Amino acid sequence: MKIGIKAVLYKLRYFFIPYLVIIAACLIIKLTYTREEIYFAVNARNWPWADYIAHYITNIGDGLTTILLSAILLLFSYRKAFVLAGGYAVSSIVAQSVKFVVNAPRPKLYFQDQLAKIHFVAGTDQLSVHSFPSGHTVTVFSTALILAYWCKNKFWGLPLVSLAALVGYSRMYLSQHFFEDVTAGSAIGVIVTTIWVYWTENREFLKSPAWSRGLLGK
Repeated sequence: MKIGIKAVLYKLRYFFIPYLVIIAACLIIKLTYTREEIYFAVNARNWPWADYIAHYITNIGDGLTTILLSAILLLFSYRKAFVLAGGYAVSSIVAQSVKFVVNAPRPKLYFQDQLAKIHFVAGTDQLSVHSFPSGHTVTVFSTALILAYWCKNKFWGLPLVSLAALVGYSRMYLSQHFFEDVTAGSAIGVIVTTIWVYWTENREFLKSPAWSRGLLGK
């Protein structure tokens, strides 16, 4: 039986509704303030405890985290491992393609004549180019969306989208990306992965018993 896109979106309603609220707020902020105003508003609000945890939060959006989750799922379900890893791969290809086409400067390069007034978190490797979009944000929203889709209790969509948004904020806090990089990254992760989930849900071979078991299965 074919699963329609409306059915996919309905299962993700507790992820999508708060996400749409976040996107609407982001658009209002972007239309109200300049890139510089947004960047320095975020950068000025820093604390030692936030500097400490920012690295851990941002690493949730690292591709290695999703790869590790996919490897664990491989033990129990080839299908789920394939869907999660595939969502990461497809969204990353789109994100990296845009990165290299746009080749936008990161904050360190963009504000190279104002570095003295910028708060950089110690231990952060500050990159200079390929800022748009934020790859970490693409990955975490892609992964969070798939996990929300699988959860039996759909209310988990809310904490998952909140966690993804926090990872996106950490990319700005660490001065690795601009506000629009993170906003666009979230959109790419959500849109591409929603299409991916819809596509995989309608592939008959993924519904076979062989794909339902994992390496630990008989």
